[in-house]
Amino acid sequence: MGLNPLQRECAINKTVHTRKLQVRAARTESQGVSLGFRAPSFELPEPLTGTTWKLEDFEPYTALLVMFICNHCPFVKHLKKDIVKLTNFYMKKGLAVVAISSNSVATHPQDGPELMAEDAKILNYPFPYLYDELQEVARDFGAVCTPEFFLFKKDGRRPFELVYHGQYDDSRPSNNVPITGRDLSLAIDSVLSGQPVSPVQKPRIIIQKPEFCSMCSNSSLESSKSRTQGLV
Repeated sequence: MGLNPLQRECAINKTVHTRKLQVRAARTESQGVSLGFRAPSFELPEPLTGTTWKLEDFEPYTALLVMFICNHCPFVKHLKKDIVKLTNFYMKKGLAVVAISSNSVATHPQDGPELMAEDAKILNYPFPYLYDELQEVARDFGAVCTPEFFLFKKDGRRPFELVYHGQYDDSRPSNNVPITGRDLSLAIDSVLSGQPVSPVQKPRIIIQKPEFCSMCSNSSLESSKSRTQGLV
């Protein structure tokens, strides 16, 4: 059985690991979740403090932003300072925020927990930055790239439901478009004001454009390794 596009991507990244920057062309949008999707439970450690966080810790809030990010990705690096600014602003208005790194340290050692803690401290992240070592939480969310944003809302005792799964804004590291956070901000504004979020949302991944860093899982790397070793 052949490798799927994400597995092929991870195999390529493993082969050329000596390069300082790996940005690949996306072929399709990430699949697996749709608006109305219920936030899956998780229990993950925060390397900076040693605290373990669960989805239940955010139950008192009516809105939750889950961000899949990492240390090395150039697209995340491009947005990091503005993400801190945006989340500081909205957390004061009642938004709960959590960031998760699910990258394999086999391919990107700089995404390991020690350097995650260092990054969080240097940038003064106002939100917990959690380590998903087994990539189980990423799979539960259907996350395949960084950065990837999931905005949930909760009405009363109802579970968190997905209302936004789109891009941060139109800015990219090489297009000279100013960083504004416009797309995500509009969605957050709608949720916090009790208004519906527009279902018309620009995806994080634009077909045939290098708009993201794929997340390489340990399982896909092992599959690729076994496949390669079987070749004569």
